[in-house]
Amino acid sequence: MSDDPGGNETSFEERLAAARDRQGLDKGRSGRSTASDGIEGSALAIGMRVGVELVAALVVAVAIGWGLDRVLGTKPILMCVFVPLGGAAGVLNVWRLFAPKRDPGHGRGNGRDRGP
Repeated sequence: MSDDPGGNETSFEERLAAARDRQGLDKGRSGRSTASDGIEGSALAIGMRVGVELVAALVVAVAIGWGLDRVLGTKPILMCVFVPLGGAAGVLNVWRLFAPKRDPGHGRGNGRDRGP
């Protein structure tokens, strides 16, 4: 064993950086979210995406309800059913946007969280 700090072994800083990278601890260090976080860009971009998600879900729901009402002759019934469904779908999309991301190896279904 040599006392030379510049030997074959990697430096502490390199090993620390590699470990932090494996654990995902260096994401968004610059103050901005990265693409792997699921949220990209500035606050204006995030706000616009939330608005578009909610409005798009409601527009699709109203279109489906209106179209089915017109085809089946049940004027306001199906549109009244699809509007809350569209609102719920929009809120679910926004929830997925801001929900914390889980590692694919952790959680349900992999058998690791059960005892012997």
